[in-house]
Amino acid sequence: MVNFERLVSRNVAKYLSDELDLSGLKMSVNKLIEMAILGALSMFVVGALVPFLILKYSIILSVLIGIGAGALVVVSIYAYLEFLIDKRRTFVEDILPDYIQLTAANLRSGISLDNAMVSAARPEFKFFSDDIKNMDKQIYSGETMQNALIMLGKKYRSRQLQHMMRMINESIRYGGSMNDLLKQMARDLRNQAIIQKEISGQLFLYTIFITFAVLIGAPALYALTNKMIAVTDGVWAGILQSNPNGLPSTGISFIRPSPPKITVSQYYNFSIVAVVMIASLGSLIVSVISNGSVLRGIKYLPVFLIVGIAVFYVVSIIIATMFSATGTGV
Repeated sequence: MVNFERLVSRNVAKYLSDELDLSGLKMSVNKLIEMAILGALSMFVVGALVPFLILKYSIILSVLIGIGAGALVVVSIYAYLEFLIDKRRTFVEDILPDYIQLTAANLRSGISLDNAMVSAARPEFKFFSDDIKNMDKQIYSGETMQNALIMLGKKYRSRQLQHMMRMINESIRYGGSMNDLLKQMARDLRNQAIIQKEISGQLFLYTIFITFAVLIGAPALYALTNKMIAVTDGVWAGILQSNPNGLPSTGISFIRPSPPKITVSQYYNFSIVAVVMIASLGSLIVSVISNGSVLRGIKYLPVFLIVGIAVFYVVSIIIATMFSATGTGV
């Protein structure tokens, strides 16, 4: 069996191991690298052979397309890991005020901090409850409370959770009312969540405008331009048929009308690529404005791509139907 982990440096393997821990995936680094390498090689072969054998592209262009397809696999795997990390962070930050409030309520009953934290780990907190219980097991196996809290904070890429663990450690080290500290942190987190929702509401109009421009405006304009080029190309074909030697120069000698250098198929391919890029970037921009995270835009990406391409083809069909009804072929 091939050990793919040896193909990367120790620092890269350590980084990937940390990413897997943060994402919550129960997968080895060797398996992740194997998926990335084999997937990239498979897409490289498909991406290079299909353009070369079927589409009759040049060998250099086919190889470049294959390299791009292979790189896309690696980028997609990494983006998926980051998406899972951000999803876990978001979930923990959403339930953190309730969890802290429950922990503070348990402390008022007179039990220790670690027991209060375990008692507050409800089933609805999902994987966070499991991490709390694992932290408690570490404490009972001889780990100090401070180190166990630090390790718990490192399980998520959440500044709020890490700040909470740091504040609890400071309270344990220097003394103070832990109950009051937890209640104040829960209050501050709720106020912060309310402010974030208010900001998202104020930016809602920007989200609507960008969504309309990305999903409706840009695809419709590209479809219209594509059909206009087709009409222009048809007109020039008729002109050149009547004037095989081209049109004579008009007025000034160096001004000589000529057909456009861009063909219909070239602009069509450009339009598809442009619509895909605009839809992809638009989903990320909308996610940043509405949620404050670019990674959450990954879940919007398929919808934006499908709607953007669908609008492009629908508008193209409508315009072609209109030109056919007027007797102008497209």
